[in-house]
Amino acid sequence: MTIGNFRASFIREISNYDLPEREGLLRIILEETLGVSAITAMMHNDQEIPHEKTLELKAVCEQLACNIPIQYIYQKASFFGLDLYVDERVLIPRQETEELVDWILTTYARQENLRILDIGTGSGAIAIALKKHLPRAKVTAMDISGEALQVARTNAKRNKAVIELIQQDILQVGDLAAYFDIIVSNPPYVREQEKREIHPNVLEHEPALALFVPDDNPLLFYDKIATIATHNLAPQGRLFFEINQYLGDPMCQMLQQKGFYTELRKDLNGNDRMIMSQLADR
Repeated sequence: MTIGNFRASFIREISNYDLPEREGLLRIILEETLGVSAITAMMHNDQEIPHEKTLELKAVCEQLACNIPIQYIYQKASFFGLDLYVDERVLIPRQETEELVDWILTTYARQENLRILDIGTGSGAIAIALKKHLPRAKVTAMDISGEALQVARTNAKRNKAVIELIQQDILQVGDLAAYFDIIVSNPPYVREQEKREIHPNVLEHEPALALFVPDDNPLLFYDKIATIATHNLAPQGRLFFEINQYLGDPMCQMLQQKGFYTELRKDLNGNDRMIMSQLADR
């Protein structure tokens, strides 16, 4: 099989993704399996693919046809310049979360010795990115899932980031034992009723525990974390959330009722996606 043959058959046969997604997946596969860029591949359409690589490509395509995300197939994801290990124990980091990290770093660009808590850390993406860019910060990362924390530990070691990892169900926490300058969380926020909007590769393979909340209590985690923050934010401390795009107004109302000033921001796609809050009396 030539590179050109593979490119054509891939675009034709991987029909469970739309065309732009297929083209993006093809670029990743060419780079990861054949070690060539998409441009190089186009320039060498007639080049024969070695038999063992053909078998690897076939295996990747079979997994994609079963809706397995490309990040899980290669067990890697990029996030804010980091190389992260990912598998089905953790969510795949998204661009919107990079935007949240960027907002935090812009807000605290000139501050040192910060105390940071990341609640629901998953792969450790947020905590590790903050530690790498704020090296003097003390970063604590919490998750209910011991399996997720194993992945976070792997990623912290891979990226030479010293962070504290704690297994804890945030819904069962009272006041915390420490104060934090930054509390950040990207908790479960997809309502059950929104499942019809979710791509099968997410529904079938990413951990439901990290995704979904009840339709009748979608702010479950935010309400609890905000309550904790009223007691455990240091003076001038801030609370950052990634949020459900449909719940920006209810989120702001809930936070304001607890005494927070709020700033709601949209992501690059124009959706309400993140909130920064600070207690009015601090």
